[in-house]
Amino acid sequence: AMAGEGSRFRLRCSLLGHGQDVRGLTRGLFPEGGFVSVSRDRTARLWAPDGLNRGFMEMHCMSGHSNFVSCVCIIPPSDLYPRGLIATGGNDHNICIFTVDNPAPLYILKGHKNTVCSLSSGKFGTLLSGSWDTTAKVWLNDRCMMTLQGHTAAIWAVKILPEQGLMLTGSADKTIKLWKAGRCERTFTGHEDCVRGLAILSEMEFLSCANDASVRRWQISGECLQVYYGHSNYIYSISVFPRCKDFVTTGEDRSLRIWKQGECAQTIRLPAQSVWCCCVLDNGDIVVGASDGIIRVFTESLERTASAEEIQAFENELAQASIDPKTGDLGDINADDLPGREHLKDPGTRDGQTRLIKDNGKVEAYQWSVSEGRWIKIGDVVGSSGVTQQTSGKVLFEGKEYDYVFTIDVNENGPSYKLPYNITDDPWLTAYNFLQKNDLNPMFLDQVAKFIMDNTKGQTLLSTSNQFSDPFTVGAGRYIPGSSSGSSTIPGADPFTGAGRYVPGSASNAAPPVSGVDPFTGMSAYQSAAAKVENIYFPKKDAVTFDQANPTQILGKLKELNGTAAEEHKLTEDDLITLEKLLSATCNTSAETPTAQQLQTLWRAVNWPEDIVFPALDILRLSVRHPTVNENFCSEKEHVQFIILLLKFLNPKGKQANQLLALRALCNCFVSHAGQKLMMEQRDEIMTLAIETKSGNNKNIHIALATLTLNYAVCLHKVNNIEGKAQCLSVISTVMEVVQDLEAIFRLLVALGTLISDDTNAVQLAKSLGVDSQIKKYASVSEPAKVKECCRFVLNLL
Repeated sequence: AMAGEGSRFRLRCSLLGHGQDVRGLTRGLFPEGGFVSVSRDRTARLWAPDGLNRGFMEMHCMSGHSNFVSCVCIIPPSDLYPRGLIATGGNDHNICIFTVDNPAPLYILKGHKNTVCSLSSGKFGTLLSGSWDTTAKVWLNDRCMMTLQGHTAAIWAVKILPEQGLMLTGSADKTIKLWKAGRCERTFTGHEDCVRGLAILSEMEFLSCANDASVRRWQISGECLQVYYGHSNYIYSISVFPRCKDFVTTGEDRSLRIWKQGECAQTIRLPAQSVWCCCVLDNGDIVVGASDGIIRVFTESLERTASAEEIQAFENELAQASIDPKTGDLGDINADDLPGREHLKDPGTRDGQTRLIKDNGKVEAYQWSVSEGRWIKIGDVVGSSGVTQQTSGKVLFEGKEYDYVFTIDVNENGPSYKLPYNITDDPWLTAYNFLQKNDLNPMFLDQVAKFIMDNTKGQTLLSTSNQFSDPFTVGAGRYIPGSSSGSSTIPGADPFTGAGRYVPGSASNAAPPVSGVDPFTGMSAYQSAAAKVENIYFPKKDAVTFDQANPTQILGKLKELNGTAAEEHKLTEDDLITLEKLLSATCNTSAETPTAQQLQTLWRAVNWPEDIVFPALDILRLSVRHPTVNENFCSEKEHVQFIILLLKFLNPKGKQANQLLALRALCNCFVSHAGQKLMMEQRDEIMTLAIETKSGNNKNIHIALATLTLNYAVCLHKVNNIEGKAQCLSVISTVMEVVQDLEAIFRLLVALGTLISDDTNAVQLAKSLGVDSQIKKYASVSEPAKVKECCRFVLNLL
């Protein structure tokens, strides 16, 4: 039904309590029907419906931030906290976690390097935060699990989607990104200014609002389905009504707008310039917070509507508001051309329509109300009274908001510089950082600091200079390895075909059995059907290596390719004999220890051009299992070159044989202590590059990638490093999606089981990434039985 006579929102109540702007709101779980608000006054407040009248009462006031509080969300109930928790983010870079009945924080999450301006909670205790430091972070209980890097400016909005492992971030770089298991899957472009808010419609659709005054509806697949226009200035927040696709928005044009069936059905003006935030309660009532520090609740229900006196008081307050024409909310105003009061005799054409009249030289603004059939005064239009500077945080600079942004001219003909400033900052420290940033002479320090103090009329809050961090050096243009996504290549045909030729890794790579039954070799002890299947699969204690070798074939291929090599790469007969000795020393066919000369020759060979290097890489893969070789290549002095070499071969655009052998060499590095230490130190970079090899759809590469992940899981199980486990879980989840081969799946399952054994945090994280739903299908694989058995053991833990 169209929004007809009965369905108008009217004031339910106005709530006083906060001393400054209300910046964030969220509906509460407890007490029922309540909500939580946060403010620039550094507090969060819990409100409960007042049973006796139509209002709310403040249950308690929570403090824990040393600066403005800018966002809030509720963490759903758990066994430990059956009433859920409250999370707040602030300009002090921290996130405070509160229980519903204690005014002091339960704990504080530190890690962001700038204001935390958005929070969203997911299942299993996960929390997603967005910050001006350009990153989003995923937290589990009191630990940071992963950092989402990729945006180039402040992240103003974050949301965890209902489908597990999917997250959205909206940024001042004008884009929205979709993340799966911690990796950016897709970037949505279309907004022409900072993205400020996100709201989820369903598993497949979401809404965004932005400083470009538009709302967009998107499909997860990337398509923009609709753009909604209505606001005349920045839109700060968006909230969806329960069980339908209608929504509400608030913004810098002093209004709250209610959207039904894709149309703006109602506009409610407020006596405050910035309407920062809104939330919808379970009963459909709307709560809004604004720059005047007052929270207002609007309702469609006649029982809950405020008394006539309260509504009259609200209208009087609105009528007395002064509207600054500079904000452009009312279009271009030319006072001389405005009609007089008689203009209000004509009815409006649509709800929320504004009309300006001139009365005794004063300009007044009115808004048409369809339900009441009359024009309601929404304020006096004043001259340029600089009101915009008093409305908090109005000025945007480099995608962040400040109370002031000054333009400083250091000398007559030089460039002018922008100096952003918040009244909570220390003027001297700000001046110092400003001079540093722009390479200006430090002798200007007194002048600039005095300029700031003169121009802010000494408006400073309690100085929090010990919390200050330079807003410029943080997150801006820092080099973040591996943040760009590698492109995938079309799977090339394998050049090594034809009978009797040496094909790297064509044989089944068997690891020697450790005890009785080894799931990796398929050599299974006799088991009577009645015997209870015991978990022989994980946690795995030792690395899995690739030992299969045919030295004669490898050397034959090396000699053949040496014949085609360019002069500067050619190996002498002596070199080839040296490498033959190295192979026999490392493949246990002779008792000799590899020599320094043999390793130097091998190093020359592995630096061959990439089209002929594979037999040399294969010798490296076999040799690195030998303690002497492992120590040589992975020790402090040599390891940089060694890692750079192997990582170069992981490039998905390169030859698949090289990718395969480099992955296998990395797996074999885990056999001794030096190799393990190096692999763990370089984990982030190795995993980031290794995962790109999944795109080639080559079964042997997939098995090697799964084995590398498994070997990391073995090490991480010993040291219990939760950030490392988070990265490994993310890789497992990502690789599971593309891998078909059951041996690779089996190794990923063992890796998963090993990572989550004896670690409740890792179990929760795996669940929140949706890994359990990804692996369920393998519980019914008939052959090989180890896949099904291992999968069931993992599911038991989840």
